[in-house]
Parts: sequence; C-alpha cells; structure tokens
Amino acid sequence: MSQKELGNIVDRLVAGAAMDRNGWLRLLSLQGEEERQYVQQRAMEVAQQNFGNGVFVRGLIEISSYCRNNCNYCGIRCGNRSALRYRLTKEQILECCRAGAGLGFNTFVLQGGEDVVQSDDWVTDVVCAIKREFPDKAVTLSVGERSAAAYRAFRAAGADRYLLRHETRSDEHYSLLHPRTMSAVNRRNCLFTLKELGFQTGSGMMIGSPHQTLEHLADDMMFLDELCPQMIGVGPFIPASGTPFEDFSAGSVDLTILVVSLLRLRFPHALLPATTALASLHSRGRELAILAGANVVMPNLSPSDVRNKYSIYNNKKSTGDESAQQIESLRQSLDAIGYRINFSRGDYDDK
Repeated sequence: MSQKELGNIVDRLVAGAAMDRNGWLRLLSLQGEEERQYVQQRAMEVAQQNFGNGVFVRGLIEISSYCRNNCNYCGIRCGNRSALRYRLTKEQILECCRAGAGLGFNTFVLQGGEDVVQSDDWVTDVVCAIKREFPDKAVTLSVGERSAAAYRAFRAAGADRYLLRHETRSDEHYSLLHPRTMSAVNRRNCLFTLKELGFQTGSGMMIGSPHQTLEHLADDMMFLDELCPQMIGVGPFIPASGTPFEDFSAGSVDLTILVVSLLRLRFPHALLPATTALASLHSRGRELAILAGANVVMPNLSPSDVRNKYSIYNNKKSTGDESAQQIESLRQSLDAIGYRINFSRGDYDDK
C-alpha cells in the first residue's frame, strides 16, 4: 500500500468513517515497518489530542481464581487440577480499596472467574460496601456472563463499568475456544444488555488465539463498530499450563500493537488499556502500547500472597511489590517515554 493511500485510509478513520471488512483486512495485513510506524504515530497523536500525555490508572483487585467455566485457553478453567485456588472476602477487598485510595486511585477493578460462591447477591453486596465507603470512586466489574437481572442489581448498587471481552465475533471460532455450555450469542447479548443498563462497557479480544485468522479480526473490528464500547481490551494470547491450548504459540506482540493503534484511530475517545499480557510477553510491552495509543494501566492491588494464584496464562507479569512501589515504578517508566500518571476517575467522554 502506498504512503498516500495509507494516509487517506487513516484520515478517513480519524474522521469517523466506518471501514468495511476488506478495508480492515488491508490494515490488519500491514507488514512493513514504515507502514506500521506511520499508523502508530497517527494513533499516538489522536490519543494525545484527546488525553494529553496522561495515562489513567485503575487499581486491579483479582477477587477469585475459581471459575465454573472450562474455557480452553484459561489457566483458571474449572478442569485445571493444577490451578491454585483462592477467593477474597469482602473485607479483604475493602482493604485493597483502602490501600488504593491512600495512593490516590479513583477506580477499582474487581476481576475474577465466574465463581459460584461469589454469587450475584454477594457481588452486589460488595459493590454496595465499596460505594458506601468510597462514594466518589468508580467501580468496574469483570466477573463474566451474568443474567440481565444480576447486571441490573450491580448497576443499582453503584457499579459504573463492566468488562466482558467478546473474544471473537465468529460463532465457529468461539466454539473452538469455549465449552459447549457457552454461547457466542449469549456473550454478545450480555454486552448489549450492559450498554442498555448504562454501564461504561468494555469488550475486546485476544490477538493470536488458537485458530484465529485475520478475517476473524476484521469481523471483530466490525462488531466493535456495532457495539461502540467505551472500553476495549486487547492483548496477545499466551498459553496456560493445564489447558488444551498449553502447547500453542503465543500471539504476536507486533500485531497486538497494530490493533491497539487501529482501535485508537477508529475509537478516539475509548479507554484502551496497555494490558498485562503485553507486558508479560515483552519487557516494554506496556510502554509500546501507550506509544501506540493506549491510555490506561491497571496496577495490581490484590494481596501479594495471591497474585501468583490468579494465573490465567503462563509467566504472567506480577510482582510481590507493595502498591506504593508499583506506582513509583510506573511513574518512572512513564516519565521515560514522556507520559505521566493521571489519577482521575477517567470516565469515558466523547465530547
């Protein structure tokens, strides 16, 4: 693709034009270093126009490594007998929030498997407790597929955001990643329900998941056009021990970075995290994603003795550092690339 043609396509994306499947395929197929650098540079410019050089921080609390599902890629799948299991109590979660609040965090992200013990009522109660103590803080949930009634209760309790990756728009591909008890249609329905209920809704996909093609990714981009999520999380697939996919190769860091940039160009106001998976595959993965248009990082506020137990893939980047040490390390790494921590709530704003 000529530089002029690529520039015209990027200009159209920045202007808000929708892209058809063939257009996405052409962009996802970019191989030249100069082409990819151009896309990344334009994406970084768009991010800086909307967010300056600030990067939002969210305090991640991994609340349970139990899960009722048996997804083929996930290290905490119920069938993985070697997985280390734990679940946090409400008081432990509140202690994590208190530690985060003391460091200036204004968003807490509660992430966990679909733990039957941490029921809909339990999650609702925890959200209520957090909001009572921290009424001005944003609460994000990432606890999987639940009923519309459960999502409604979470919203009424004060939850502000919900993360639920669609993983893949292809029903066939979805069936290769998940057990028969799970449905791609239900996953998408959950996402549209979350949006209807007023959640700032996050979706996304793994890059390089087993059996994935560029055609699948092009369809993913078109689905995101349809959903218009406020948050989009993409990270490379990383195999996990004790799963059917443990011997598959990890996804491409370069392709993941390209997708981050394309998402920034298409969704200029979206909240795009520099994911832990990228940092786990590449020593500078977090920084590369930010320089490609990402604007969110999620330091881990979970108790240090359980962080290695939330092992959804192998060699997950995790430290036993205290939260204050993590923040100082993050501050230094961002400063080195000309960015700074933004401690505000970082709500989605398309104005």
